[in-house]
Formats: sequence, C-alpha cells, structure tokens
Amino acid sequence: MNRREFIAGGAAACALPSWAAMFAQAFAAGARHPAAGRALAPWQSGHFQMHFIYTGVSETVFLLYPDGTSLLIDCGDHPAHKRGKYAVPILPGLERHAGEWIARYVLRVNPHREKVDYMLLTHYHSDHGGGRGYHAGLAPNGEYYLSGFGQAMEWLSFGKAIDRAWPTFDDPLPRRPEDDIWMLAHMQGVYRELERRGTVVERFRLEKGSDQLRPLHGDAPDFAFRPLCANGRVLMPDGTVRDLYADFIAWTKTHSLNENAMSIGLKFTYGPFGFYTAGDFEDRQRQRDGSVWEIEEAMTETVGQATVAKLDHHGNSAMCENLVAALKSQVYVGCIWDWFHVDDATMTRLADRSLYDGDRLLCPGILTKERRARDAQRPWLKDVPEACYEGAHIVVDVPPGGKEFSVSFVSAADESMCVVSQIEMKTRI
Repeated sequence: MNRREFIAGGAAACALPSWAAMFAQAFAAGARHPAAGRALAPWQSGHFQMHFIYTGVSETVFLLYPDGTSLLIDCGDHPAHKRGKYAVPILPGLERHAGEWIARYVLRVNPHREKVDYMLLTHYHSDHGGGRGYHAGLAPNGEYYLSGFGQAMEWLSFGKAIDRAWPTFDDPLPRRPEDDIWMLAHMQGVYRELERRGTVVERFRLEKGSDQLRPLHGDAPDFAFRPLCANGRVLMPDGTVRDLYADFIAWTKTHSLNENAMSIGLKFTYGPFGFYTAGDFEDRQRQRDGSVWEIEEAMTETVGQATVAKLDHHGNSAMCENLVAALKSQVYVGCIWDWFHVDDATMTRLADRSLYDGDRLLCPGILTKERRARDAQRPWLKDVPEACYEGAHIVVDVPPGGKEFSVSFVSAADESMCVVSQIEMKTRI
C-alpha cells in the first residue's frame, strides 16, 4: 500500500462505536454533533489545530499552524504495556510500535503529507523520543533504534529538528551513561541520520522574540508562539531568564538533575486563544533550608492564561494550584500511558472552581473502567467527557479569529479517524 492509498483509506466512512451511545446527558450534545460518526474533517487553511495522539505508550502532540506549517512535539515509545494491571490499553494495538502508529496518523491529517516542517523533543525520556527500552529493531546503520522518532522518520521527513541541548548535550550538566533513560544515545544517532538526510538540527533558543518555530507557508495573522522554559530555566516576560537550578547545583555539588525539569515549554496564541505545552516540566526541588519548592511555581510568573493546556508530566503529581489558577484553562489534556497518570490530587486541582470560575473539560485520553470504578464518587469525574473512557485522540480546532474552537474525540481503536463526539466552545476572554 502506498502513502496515497493509505491516506485515502483513512478517510473512509466509519461506524460509531457502540459505547458512544452511552454518553452521559452532560455531553450528549457532543455525541449528537453532526460530525459524530463521521471521519474527522480535513484541516482548513486559517485554522490552528492541536492533535493529541493517543497510543498508550507515548506522549505526542502534532500541531498545524493556520498557514499549514507542521510541528511534531515528542514521539515516544515505551514498554508501558508491561505495567501489568496498571497499564492502559495500547491502541490501535501491539502489532505496530508507537512511532509507526504516530507517523501513519500524521500522514492522514498533514496537508503536506510526509513533509513535517519541525520536530521537537522536549527532554531525554523514552516515552517522548523512543529508545532501546522498547523498539522494532536496530536501524540499518546500527546507530539508533526503530523506536519513537527513530521509527517515525522512516515514514516522515523533517525540515528542522529542535533539541534542548544539541549538539553537546551537557546543559545544564554533562550527562553520564547512568543518567541515560534508554534513549540519549538513541537520539544522538537519530540526529546524525537526520542530518545525513538533509534535516537541519538546532538547539532550542530560550529567548524573547524567538522566530525559531515561525510559520513557513504563508501569513498567519494573530498567530504567535513564545518559548517558556528549557534546561531548568524559565523565560520571564521582560526577556530575562531565571535559572532554577544554578544555586541548587552550587550547594549540592550534584552530578545529575531531574530530566523532567529540563523540558522545553511553549505557548501558542491565536487571537484570544492560547495553548500551553511543556513536556514533563515538574520537580520538587530541595532548598538550602530544607524546604521543598515546586518548580511549576516559576511558570506561574510568565505563562498567563491558556485556553487549552497539556498537563505537565502526564498529570502525575503535577499542575500545582497556582499554575492552574494562572492558566484558567477551559480544556486540560493529559497524554497518558499509565493507570496512575492524571492522579486524583491533580484532577481535584484541575476541577477546583475556587481557583477560578467556569466550566472545563478534563481529558485524560483514556479513563479505564477500573479507574472509573475507584473514583466513581470523585467530583471531578463530571468534568471528564465519556468519549475519553475507551481511549481517544483529542483534536482541538481553532478557526480564524480564535474566538471559538471545537474539541473532537477521535476513536483511537482503529485508523478510521471516526469522530465519537465533538464539542463546540467559545474562547473565554
């Protein structure tokens, strides 16, 4: 099957899964939406889209700018299915690895098919980039694994790759072999191969006014992005950079840091609409006086409101109260691969109306029946669309002007791109 046939097949008519008929009354309007039961409509020029691709083993977000510029943020592959009773369903299935599932998804929705303008790895963990822990074999040149980005690039071509610490990989500290969570050497091999194929590889620039991820295919009025964090530093509104770990490194003489805290973070805006994403940006840092400080507190000083927010660290012991209050998001999306991701304490904070007023959707991608049974009496459950119960890709589409948007829940059980439910929303200003 060639790419053209593959893409055409993905747009075929789909049958609404039987469980979709079970929607609760609160989300019945979404299930009755005219788009429900049909394949997801193609991207339209002038629309900003966020595709949160569910696999059950990785975190991946694919963006389409209003001019059609494409950005793949993370593409992991992780042995999450070995978590036993704590594993979530792997969808569409284990017959392919996540890198291939993700690439096939991109081929179905990208207006430029296999040509992806940007790829960005937020940090060096295998569930975000792939690696030797879970793969479909060694690459032909023996330098990396067919896993995550290393597998996706067999299907996709990338114009530019962006890494937090390329090419020396020593910011803010040199990495030791024992610090490699199955994947740094893998990504070094991936980058070498990408360069051989003509991809430009760059270090992420944490600077005010950066054009590193600019639109490439035309005008995109009212659309902008700005860097937020990388390598344990946060960019302040005035353009200064706050180093969260310089003092900690100095007094502890540590040789390693929490890799999650090194994540790249970004904010995109389209008129009044805002989108926040920051990889696994989360850590509890011990201070000289023995107290513990959550680094997400630093993000509250710069991020501002965001209509849609991807949860830091899969929603696992993340999203502190002050960050939730600062974001005031209408939609929270968790890219999960574990039963414990988006834990009860995090869900409780996200749903807390005392932090800010207004309805919100809590979208963990999947909420297993075991988890629903355990948390059946939790107040936050009413904010979770039932379309997430069985596993769904979540697609946010923002038309020109950014004053309204839709949230589509697309079946992850197969490649039909069937819309299970779609909810129309007004951007809260």
